[in-house]
Amino acid sequence: MAPTLSTRIQLVQGDITRQQVSAIVNAANSSLLGGGGVDGAIHRAGGPDILADCQKIRARQGGCQTGEAVITTGGRLPAAHVIHTVGPVWNGGHKGEPELLASCYRNSLRLAAEHQLASVAFPGISTGIYGYPKKEAAAIAVREVQQWLAAHEFPQTVVFVAFDEESRRGYERELQP
Repeated sequence: MAPTLSTRIQLVQGDITRQQVSAIVNAANSSLLGGGGVDGAIHRAGGPDILADCQKIRARQGGCQTGEAVITTGGRLPAAHVIHTVGPVWNGGHKGEPELLASCYRNSLRLAAEHQLASVAFPGISTGIYGYPKKEAAAIAVREVQQWLAAHEFPQTVVFVAFDEESRRGYERELQP
């Protein structure tokens, strides 16, 4: 029996760098050279191989634009890969932020499918220092992932990794049938 959409999406509260998945998604900045929040945590936990891959991508294409995504090694992480995506900075929601955030999810999922990755874990993209409201971000994340999974075989499983209780509750609300 084929897995249902509801069994292909999981929600956990915890540390994305410890997830046992094929790839974790990094809420990166456009330089790809590391930063604060989840980006810094991933670079610290994964070690210098991630940064080396990011530097190669930066040299080749100048970094990563908002809404786009690139893939690197996972370095020392349990995940074999890191998909780096650059989320929008929240400016009140009237400067294309919802579409740019949706694009982050679609482009990350597209890379996962191209690499036939079985499982991907997402943090709350743009919900830290970039200031995207967590409730609105969760709604976009869940909608985009559900639409992707309904139409594609890969990834087979998506895990939303909530950093805090507020984020977890936002995802739970959006995942209600």
